Amino acid sequence: MPELVFFCGTMDCGKSTLALQIEHNRSARGLQGMIFSRDDRAGEGKLSSRLGLVTDAVEVGDGQDLYGYLVDHLSQGGRADYVIADEAQFLAPEQIDQLARVVDDLNLDVYAFGITTDFRSKLFPGSQRLVELADRVEVLQVEALCWCGARATHNARTIGGVMVVEGAQVVVGDVTHSADEVGYEVLCRRHHRRRMTAATSHAAALSPDVLPVTSA
Repeated sequence: MPELVFFCGTMDCGKSTLALQIEHNRSARGLQGMIFSRDDRAGEGKLSSRLGLVTDAVEVGDGQDLYGYLVDHLSQGGRADYVIADEAQFLAPEQIDQLARVVDDLNLDVYAFGITTDFRSKLFPGSQRLVELADRVEVLQVEALCWCGARATHNARTIGGVMVVEGAQVVVGDVTHSADEVGYEVLCRRHHRRRMTAATSHAAALSPDVLPVTSA
């Protein structure tokens, strides 16, 4: 039976790499997939991994009907044996409903990949809807690590290495960035609560009289 599967984890745990691997394995067997993505680090219309792998994708826009897009594609003689949706946390809840309809009405497997929570530890609406609707939720087993060596469970947004807890939910960045850019870092819960990033930890070690910022 076709399934809606949500592969989730923190940043840097290999979600997009797995998406690309699934695409490679199925295309090598003669299958054709429809790949959706949104706000990928490699730019519009791309699905990319931090390992350097990249493929073309359909860039999802605000209000786009993903079910309707697939129906139009198939009615015009196109082919789709499965669907991959990367950066699924950025999709609207109604677009997740459309992906579930693709499974139920078009009998296609849908593999969605995304992070569950934002930099404030709040669920993305798209991820929340996936947890509610998915036939399976698979937490990726490639563990990202906090700077302290513990398993990373939270995503942090940083500016100049300092964790911030206010701002728009979606700001595209990466785990590699220059000092003044918006960036992201994965942290364990303890250090996310204390707002202690690798940079602020290093600064505190050099200046022991300076206490790290802690959450209320």
